[in-house]
Amino acid sequence: MSEVNNHPFQRYINLAEPRLGAEAIFATDEWFADKSRMLKPEPGVFIPDKFDDNGKWMDGWETRRKRTEGYDYCIIKLGKSGTIRGVDIDTSNFTGNYPPAASLDACYSYDGNLDQAEWVEILPSVSLNGDSHHFHAIDDQTSYSHVRLNIYPDGGVARLRIYGEPQCNWDKRDPADQVDLLAIEHGGRAVTCNDEHFGSIMNLNMPGRGINMGDGWETRRRREPGNDWAIMQLGHAGVIESVQIDTAHFKGNYPDQCSIQAAYMKGGTEQSLVTQSMFWKEVLPPQKLEMDAIHDFTEQVKAIGPVTHVRINIIPDGGLSRVRLFGHIHTQE
Repeated sequence: MSEVNNHPFQRYINLAEPRLGAEAIFATDEWFADKSRMLKPEPGVFIPDKFDDNGKWMDGWETRRKRTEGYDYCIIKLGKSGTIRGVDIDTSNFTGNYPPAASLDACYSYDGNLDQAEWVEILPSVSLNGDSHHFHAIDDQTSYSHVRLNIYPDGGVARLRIYGEPQCNWDKRDPADQVDLLAIEHGGRAVTCNDEHFGSIMNLNMPGRGINMGDGWETRRRREPGNDWAIMQLGHAGVIESVQIDTAHFKGNYPDQCSIQAAYMKGGTEQSLVTQSMFWKEVLPPQKLEMDAIHDFTEQVKAIGPVTHVRINIIPDGGLSRVRLFGHIHTQE
């Protein structure tokens, strides 16, 4: 079963992403499948003939059949503390062994010591189905560092996604420091794009270089005039001073050119951003790209003042691995 992106909160960051440092740190039981698999970024898979010493190998977290009172749970340390906007409890490939119900608790721990943590229920018990995604929006402005997935009474969960906004504490940062304004760890996030047939724009601001061609944004082959584009929101309003475009692993399918437009936006909707972005100022004019390479642009970057959003244009189509926008935060409205 492939991932789906039909809910607005899915454009927020997955705070339970291992590449951000998220980790499953405790489970009451993991007899059939290790708890760490539940956080893997790729969709769960099913391998019919794969078994190990404990039975059928499953791509997720799976406990043994409970023969006592109570229920199983797993504690996850989020990669970045933050406010949670929505969750996906995914039981893909679990059919006769999924939990009938689940709930989520959360807490904030500054030092990781959970002995004195005050857990808060952020998702009351909900019914689960087998081989299905279960999306639930969360209306809570509190910042959390850990979540606890409770399954009633036992069974398996393929993936757990915790979508939210990372707590960046910008007021404690030195405005003189240059940072990657688009980095996921700084709150940068994907908004929308015209096409992501082969790869999601959610990959563009992930940490590190792409691990393969699938770990990037790639569009279908364009058969009509024009070019493909993606709109991203900076983690904090700032002044862009240099740009890095990485086409790692993209060889026969990298864009011929890339340009970036930007603007300081207030209000509006996703659709209005798309319309307005056509007229945003150019911060990086079209630049030639090469296959499987890091491209650094500083002298080519135009000084257009503070911005909150960027439109990344690839000409005419193809794939990018990462985009870095280095600059200084803007502290005055």
